[in-house]
Amino acid sequence: MQILENIPHRVEGWWLDIDTISQAQWPQLEMLLEQAERDRAQRFHFVHDKKSYIAAHAITRSLLSTWIDGCPTDWRFSISALGKPEVILPKCVPRLRINLAHTRGMVVVALTVDHDIGVDIEWLGRKSSFLDLAKTVFTSEEQALLAAAPPEEKKALFLTLWTLKEAYIKAIGKGLSLPLDSFHYSLDPLAIHFKSTRPDIALDDPKLWHLDHFYPGADHIAALAVHHPKPENISVSFKAAPLQAMLVQPP
Repeated sequence: MQILENIPHRVEGWWLDIDTISQAQWPQLEMLLEQAERDRAQRFHFVHDKKSYIAAHAITRSLLSTWIDGCPTDWRFSISALGKPEVILPKCVPRLRINLAHTRGMVVVALTVDHDIGVDIEWLGRKSSFLDLAKTVFTSEEQALLAAAPPEEKKALFLTLWTLKEAYIKAIGKGLSLPLDSFHYSLDPLAIHFKSTRPDIALDDPKLWHLDHFYPGADHIAALAVHHPKPENISVSFKAAPLQAMLVQPP
């Protein structure tokens, strides 16, 4: 089993614009999945949910195979109690950690070694009443940031903060069992801050988190959170998934 060198401090991510996938390519992508995943994909009621599932799992398997040589269909996963996927690997192989997310028209996957990682993505065209939602999911500090932003920037700012919060929650694997008001973000510079009045919630250390947000395309925003003893040493690379290379099947 060939393992990519120099990966201890690497984070690599791929995104895939679902609208760029042709009708003829969908069966090829689906063939990268194991049978249980194909069966699950067929059970989705809405076509867009089925496509998001297939695309996210196909690029997850393909990205893993660029780090550790192997066939995309050979990867196996376990699922935590809160739904976080973990790669099943032999003891001699570095512990690969993955996280994936999808929204309307786009999926994204992030990969690293050993460390907790979370990624989230949102569509900038969503029409939800985000100002009302902010009152229930943002801290007073985050609400102040949103209130001070020009009207034309409020939606993008809301989604920036929301994806960052989701990325952290997904990284620690606790889901919404962690109160959203127990941590907040500042953006200039980008940093996470922790506070809690509940004795049952231990405060995290903000110095142990690498954070980032980026635009995979003009209509989407994504965020990344990685727990690491030396976040300044992390090298992050995100790019569009190499769709054509993924579809090349071995002889």
